[in-house]
Order: sequence, then structure tokens, then C-alpha cells
Amino acid sequence: MDTACVAYNLETEREELFRHMIHDEVDKWVDQIIDEVFEDDKQPTIMELSELFAKTKQKFFGACFQRLIEQKYSYLLEQEYCPCPKCGKSCKNRRYSSKQMVTMQGNSELNRPWFYCMDCSLGFSPLDEVLEISRKQHQFDIQKKAVNLSADVTFARGSDIFEDLTGQKISDHFIHETFDAVGAQARLEDIIPSREQIEKKIEQASTGKWRPILVVASDGAHLPTRPKAKRNEKRGKGQWQEAKGFRIYLLGDDRIIHIASWHQIQDEAQFGKDLALAALRVPQQSVRIALLGDGAGWLWKHMTSCFPKGREVLDYYHCAEHIYKVAKAQYGEKSIKSLEWVESTICRLFYAEVSNVIGGLRRMQPKDNEAKEEIRKLVGYLNNNRERIHYKSDRKGGYPIGSGGIESANKFISHTRMKRSGAWWVKETGNEMLRIRCAIYNGTYDKVFERYKQANLPNQ
Repeated sequence: MDTACVAYNLETEREELFRHMIHDEVDKWVDQIIDEVFEDDKQPTIMELSELFAKTKQKFFGACFQRLIEQKYSYLLEQEYCPCPKCGKSCKNRRYSSKQMVTMQGNSELNRPWFYCMDCSLGFSPLDEVLEISRKQHQFDIQKKAVNLSADVTFARGSDIFEDLTGQKISDHFIHETFDAVGAQARLEDIIPSREQIEKKIEQASTGKWRPILVVASDGAHLPTRPKAKRNEKRGKGQWQEAKGFRIYLLGDDRIIHIASWHQIQDEAQFGKDLALAALRVPQQSVRIALLGDGAGWLWKHMTSCFPKGREVLDYYHCAEHIYKVAKAQYGEKSIKSLEWVESTICRLFYAEVSNVIGGLRRMQPKDNEAKEEIRKLVGYLNNNRERIHYKSDRKGGYPIGSGGIESANKFISHTRMKRSGAWWVKETGNEMLRIRCAIYNGTYDKVFERYKQANLPNQ
């Protein structure tokens, strides 16, 4: 009998043995169900039956999981010699080591051979490397889902929800620790979608003869932070720090097509570097670009540098807010004169009559010092942004004039998770949370978690 036939027969025998093992496990599970349901003439409800299956299936699937590994990888479980991963020297099996594993399918235990290289002082198990077994008891599938969940709810609440939905108990400390480890591995280059992914979305949005409009909007969101301290030490006084962020999206026929969001508690220089990396992935010649922001000079500096052909648009609502401040100080809140002045001023700005508005402000006789100061600030604001005020032509060209896109990203990514009652974040932990939430929002969480997994595989 040739080698191929022998290998085929061995594989067939393993498959049949696995099939019999699974049948045995099914019989055990059915016996357990029968004992729970049919004894003493019980009359369980649908909900009770569902909970019974959820409670008992973990043991059944965990056993099946273990049996499958034992048959599929029997050659590794029976291995006597193995080359060292570092030097290649042949090492003898020193002993069998038990590995307790918890997966989404249940609990399993593997008794696998363990090797040690005297020259490299390295202990290793080939099965761990092939199966990508985590050093932790809870395996990567649980870690991935737990981190994803805790990006939306507190770590303590995430622990309760996870157990309720999966039947697997994990502590809030484990979730927090794993979250920090994944967040520390998250990188902007993984969180921002690839150029190919962005090109595909642009192609989907290209339905007419005009190139689609791609919006780059930037803004800052203030978040509560505190000094880093050990558990029993005084933490010191907290402070609010600005998370500088940007959002890139396409304007579809009736919706926003999200491309990427990125938010971090960082300085202006780092913000510029991050935006530049994202800009390199955008095929700028394939789109009409709108740069949208408020009056902050730092964001315009970097947006125009990264997207030099972009059309600069001052956020209409932010501009209107400045006008209302002058009206309130000069004419009183909600007075007829105030409303008339606001309406006429906004109308002139809509038609890009910035010089006329500035001239009118300079001729205005301030009611008091407060009004004088508000008028002065509005004149400076309009002067600094006069080339960005052209709302009528923006509307005609299909460009946005409001910053709702970045404001909603600020709220969804930053505020809903990080501005909860009593929450104060160490800067590093806060940035980890922002990175993971951005990855989930951008659809790149799988790539981020893969980086973490690769860094935490056996023998790494």
C-alpha cells in the first residue's frame, strides 16, 4: 500500500473516531436535558427551556471543541521531538502541560507536550503556536468581543452583559486589562481604512457626471481627564483637555457615506501629522473636496496643508452664533431690533457680502463695553474667515455649509462614552478608548485586534 493510501486511511480513521466521540457527547447532553425536563412531570415554559439549553450547551460545545482539537492535531499532541523556534536545535518533550481554555464555545482542557531549549532558555509548545492559543485562560475570541462591548458600556456593566448573553463569566478587571492592551496596540495606520477601501466607497458614490463631494471636517471636544495615580493614592485635581479630531465622509444622494474618524487628546502638531497620514489614503483627484470647520486657526492650517485643493467653508451655524452674541449684547435678547439685525446680517453673509457686514459693524455705536467687545471680536472673526464665507455658491455647488457631520462624530465617539457622570480619564486610557471607538466606527476593529493578537501569540 502506497503512502497516500496510508495517509488517507489514517485520516478516515480519525474522522470516524471524532464522529463517535461527538455522538457520545450528544448522548450526554440529551441525557442532561431529559433529566431536567422530564423528571417529576415538570412543565417548563419556552423561556425556561431556552435558558436550560443556554446553560447546558457550554459544556457540550466545550467538549466537542476539545475532541476536535485532539483528533485534528493528534500528531502535535503525540510529538516527541521539535525544533527550537529560535535556533532550530532539536528538543525533546520534557513533560505534558495542561492548558485550561475558555472560548465562546465553552471550557476545554488540552494536555499538550512542552519543550525546552537549553541553548536559548526557551520553553514552548508547538500546538499553542499552530492554534494561536492565548497565554490567558480566556481566549482571543472572548477578548475580542469583550473589548468591543466595553467600548460602549462601562467595564463593570460589560461584565454583567457578557455573562448574561454568553453564559461566560469574565470580570470587569479582565475586560479593563484586555482593553488597555488592545488600545495600546491600536495604530492610526490600522484605524484609518486603506486607500483601496476608500476608493471603493468613492466609486459607489460616483453616480453622475460630477465628481462626488468629499468633506473633511475638523473640531475639538473637551473631555474630563485626571492625573495618573495608583489605586489607593490621591489622584489630584482633574482638568478638561481637548480631543482634537477630524471626520472624512462623502455626500451621497440622501445620506452621509462615512470614510474615517479620528480623535485623540493631543497637541496641534500631532493632529497635523495624523491628518496628513489620512490624506495620503484619499485619491484627491477623484473627488471635489470641502474643508469644513469653525474659526480655529489650527484646524485650517492643517486642513489646507493636507488638502490644498479643498474648498474652505466656515461652519454656517458657528458663524451665526457669533452674530447672535453681538445682537444680544447690543439690542437685548429676543428683541424685535435684535431679530431684525440678525436676519439681515445673516442674509448678507449668505450672499458673501462680508465687507458690507464689517462696514456696518464698524459704524455701529456700542451700547456699552460688553457690546463693544463683542462687536470687535465679530469684526476680527469675519476678517479672518472672509474667504470661507460664500454660502449661496456652496449650496449651488452641492457643498455642505454646516458642521453636523463632525459634531455628531464628536458626540458618538467622544461624549457618549467618555462624558458619563463621574467619569475622569487618564490621558493614555482615554486615548485608548478613543482609538478603539474610532476603529469600530470606521469598520477597522478587526485589523486593530489582529495587531494585538499577533503581538500576544505564543513565542512572541
